[in-house]
Amino acid sequence: MSKPISLATPIPPDRVRALKAGDQVLVSGAVITARDMAHRYLAQRADGDGLPYDLAGAVIYHCGPIVRETPSGWQVMSAGPTTSARMEMYEARVLERYGVAAVIGKAGMGPATAAALSKTPAVYLAAAPGAGALLAKRIARVEAVWKLDEFGQPEALWKLVVADLPAVVAMDSRGGNLYKDVEARSADALKRLLAEPLGP
Repeated sequence: MSKPISLATPIPPDRVRALKAGDQVLVSGAVITARDMAHRYLAQRADGDGLPYDLAGAVIYHCGPIVRETPSGWQVMSAGPTTSARMEMYEARVLERYGVAAVIGKAGMGPATAAALSKTPAVYLAAAPGAGALLAKRIARVEAVWKLDEFGQPEALWKLVVADLPAVVAMDSRGGNLYKDVEARSADALKRLLAEPLGP
């Protein structure tokens, strides 16, 4: 098994292009959470509305973190990935408008996003589902939050500083797609099973 690739944000385009589907990565630096409301906002926002984040080379995390406020600041209790298909209608626009380098989520994305990954370039990273508490341990701190009052805690844009957040490149910028590979292998296996003669 190859050693995981360390990625530090912001991720430059040449580093993105070098990644291929199946690579294991460890992400460090700033990560911005964004779910449905945040994606709609990012896709439709006016340029002069004061967005405090530079998303060029950034990592967007499909995540609605569970966060509590303590005397010393925000503490993330759980930060598991959200199903990414919910953001499909906005993701291509977000990738192309802002020059985002990577998206983290679960269960993959559709053809519009896949096409945008090649143009930007960017990659889609799969994080482990059901491991929100473990992934939260890779978060060093909450650096900022945007739209908290307007969107609510799960939908706000949280700027998290992470250290070695593990993920797998599931969709790369050159058309590699682990989900399509699994679908193709499954279809071939089904064809072979259907072609086998029935027993007596």
